[in-house]
Formats: sequence, structure tokens, C-alpha cells
Amino acid sequence: MKPSIRIAVAPALLALACFTTSAWAQTTAASDSSAAPSSAASAPVSHAQKHADFVEKRIDDLHAQMKITSQQAPQWDAFAQTMRDNAAKTDQAFHDRAHKLPSENADDAMKSYAELAQLHADNMQKLSASFSALYATLSDEQKKIADPLFRNDHAKRHAGPRKHKPAASAPAPASN
Repeated sequence: MKPSIRIAVAPALLALACFTTSAWAQTTAASDSSAAPSSAASAPVSHAQKHADFVEKRIDDLHAQMKITSQQAPQWDAFAQTMRDNAAKTDQAFHDRAHKLPSENADDAMKSYAELAQLHADNMQKLSASFSALYATLSDEQKKIADPLFRNDHAKRHAGPRKHKPAASAPAPASN
């Protein structure tokens, strides 16, 4: 894969990973409706709830960083709701796949992965459309804040330059 394609694809895959990790591990206490009721304070927090909390924190952080105004609230609310909806759909899809995967053959497993990739693409289209509506309402100052946030510039600054190792060459065939 060309480096420019990797750079373009990496943030999308990172986003998919961030919004999909919760489906891999659901606590049995959260899914077992026959469990004895306990106080909310002592009940273990499910992975899905932790992920929902992460999404809410991300929404709050972006809202603060971008300095969203009350006039921009309708567009912001639509964008934030799209983030929540996408996360919930993706969580459910990963949860469903995790339960089916052990009994799937290789062909079905590949198809289910393709379905996840398609869901991610569909979710990104929805998120992009809702963000475009929000972006159109941003001031020039807010756009200067938003642009590096959504280009993933902060990750580039912290990671430093990427160094690619040359491909190992195969040993020369023995001559007879």
C-alpha cells in the first residue's frame, strides 16, 4: 500500500477501532437478566457503558475545543447524535459478529468482516454529512481549531516522523 493511502486510511481505521471496541467484551452481569439486583454503585460497569462514556467524553471535549456557540447548537446536536448512533450501531454489529464468529466458516467470517467495513463506511458518510452542516456554521477561528483536530495532526506531532524499514530481500537461489 502506498504511504499516502496509508496516511489517509489510518485515521479512519483508528476511528473504527475507537468506536467499535466495546462489542468485543460484554460483561455477563450486564447481559444476564436473571442476576440478582444490586445497587447501581456496586454493579460492574459494562464495556458497552464504558464505550458510551468514552463517546460522550469525546463529544464534550470536541464541543469545548471547538467553542460551539448556542447558535450552532442545532448543527452540533445533530453531529453529536450521529456520533452516538454510529457508536451504538457499530457496537451492536461487533457484538453480533463476536457471538456468531465461533460457528462461522471462513467464507461467512470474511463476509461478516466485509459487512463491518461497509457499516463503517456508511457511518462515516453520515458523520461527514452532519459535520459538513456544522462546519458551514463555524467562524474562521473555530475552523482553525477544527481543521487540525479532524486531520489528526495531534497524533503526527506526538508520534514523530515515520520510518519505513526496507523490505527484506529474498536470498539468492543456489546455483548448480
